[in-house]
Amino acid sequence: MTERKKHKVTLIPGDGIGPEVTQAVLRIVEATGVKFEWERYAAGAEAFELHGEYIPAALYESIARNRVALKGPVTTPIGGGFKSINVTLRKKFDLYANFRPIRNLPGLETKWPGVNLIVVRENTEGEYVGLEREVVPGVVESIKVVSEKGSTRIARFAFEYARKHGRKKIHSIHKANIMKLSDGLFLRCARQVAEEFPDIAYGEHIIDNTCMQLVMNPYQYDVLLLENLYGDIVSDLCAGLVGGLGLVPGANLGAECAIFEAVHGSAPDIAGKDLANPTALLLSAILMLRHLDEQAAADKLEKALQTVYAERKALTRDVGGTAGTSQFADGVLAAMG
Repeated sequence: MTERKKHKVTLIPGDGIGPEVTQAVLRIVEATGVKFEWERYAAGAEAFELHGEYIPAALYESIARNRVALKGPVTTPIGGGFKSINVTLRKKFDLYANFRPIRNLPGLETKWPGVNLIVVRENTEGEYVGLEREVVPGVVESIKVVSEKGSTRIARFAFEYARKHGRKKIHSIHKANIMKLSDGLFLRCARQVAEEFPDIAYGEHIIDNTCMQLVMNPYQYDVLLLENLYGDIVSDLCAGLVGGLGLVPGANLGAECAIFEAVHGSAPDIAGKDLANPTALLLSAILMLRHLDEQAAADKLEKALQTVYAERKALTRDVGGTAGTSQFADGVLAAMG
């Protein structure tokens, strides 16, 4: 009998509630029988205290070597301090596609049941290139960068995913009525790619109208294709349709590497209290398993998670239960059988 392959994965537990939800998810993922070798690294403020760097060189080397990472939440200072760890890693490894599936979990009442959206966000360009300067005192300039290469490859990612997974419709979201050159280029690239996929319906909506339409009738959308800033905003809006950021996964994908992460905050106010909900990181780990072609394990975990939510016996307080982080993990493990 052939010995099962062991996957080497870079692990970034994060800070705040990060280590707690990460530990819970590791217990669950390892119970599938898939073999892992975890290379654990700190990032952000903790890493700076330990190594004098916010992202240690050894962490970069680990991701480059393993090509797959699982990441918990890392606090990003607002209006100062170090740059976003998320943005830095995405740019370093050219993780150009931010992929976020938005689906309801069973047993949770929301205004919009049965939501099933895919948000595809360009992940390396736009306003997030970080080109800012003070022109004169009191006047700051921030440069938005949109390229033909970046726009074309994210559009192709969206259309190829849609075709492979039976999605029927893609909307490009833009503000080309105002930003005619930058958003205009994004649209032209999307249209050119769309011509290669006649089996998939293609449409375009302006970003502000899209936000209104999503909260009025999200069912009109299937796959949303967005530039970086718009995608950041709309992906969080869509998460709100199904209960919040604690209930959706995130993946950052490139040609060479992939980082799977919980997209919610580090919630330092409840850190260490066994209260945090591991669902977002667990869903991200399921995406990781699929990326590693461990489909049976991913299916098993997804079914167990849905059972826990449907039965409502081991849910954390944020979703109406009484369980703690470790009890939630126990519930998922029990559902796995």
